Amino acid sequence: LLEIFEKDVTRPIDGVIKADDTSHLGTEVDEYVLTNEVEKALSILLEEYTKYTNANGVWISGFFGSGKSHLLKMLAHLLGDVDGQEFPRERVSTSFASKTSDAFLKASLKKAEGIPARSLLFNIDQVADAQNGDKTDAILKVFVKVFNNSRGYYGMQPHVARFERDLDTRGILEAFTEAYQRIAGMPWNEGRELDVLEEPNVAAAYAEVTGSAHGAPENILEKYRDSYRVDIDEFVGEVVAWLETQAPDTRLNFFVDEVGQY
Repeated sequence: LLEIFEKDVTRPIDGVIKADDTSHLGTEVDEYVLTNEVEKALSILLEEYTKYTNANGVWISGFFGSGKSHLLKMLAHLLGDVDGQEFPRERVSTSFASKTSDAFLKASLKKAEGIPARSLLFNIDQVADAQNGDKTDAILKVFVKVFNNSRGYYGMQPHVARFERDLDTRGILEAFTEAYQRIAGMPWNEGRELDVLEEPNVAAAYAEVTGSAHGAPENILEKYRDSYRVDIDEFVGEVVAWLETQAPDTRLNFFVDEVGQY
């Protein structure tokens, strides 16, 4: 009986699409229905995206259950490489091209595919610090956290990420993590979670990799914590500095789910 169906009816189909879940991405891409309304909106979006001249943003609006998260997820994988993505971006583009007969949209999909880009896709509710009652610059703090995580820095504590960034900029982050593990007896990925409690080991590792004759400054992480301030201009500068280390014309796109409540 199952042979009469074109597709396997036992395939996993999630009722709710989760932005950070890539386990069934291939199925989600293939199952995505490109309605007339979405096709028109996608044509406009890709036209603007591929002839990019100014910074811009796109707001996806719709009723509950209308497919906003699903579309957002598809766009993220269509327009850039996503961390942990095992389903190639090119296959997403090919799948979407097969869903339309519009030659202009097909051309826009191919053109967008050729633009090097990184997609940071996340649900803002899941990433935001629920324990922090200070909602000042809440969205900016989440963007900073996600960007730090994407570079391998410690997004949970932005001042620690700043310390790692400074070491990385000087080209000594790897040497520091090796020295720290030897001195502290634990990987830096674990030690950084302890923050200021690890100050003596941090100082010793820092002194070793910097060749400080008189030792390292005391309470390095505490000083970073006390001096750290979230700042939009500085964040933009960090993004620009990162882009300058990538292939020419690379873009960094943020895809934020559930941002409406902010």
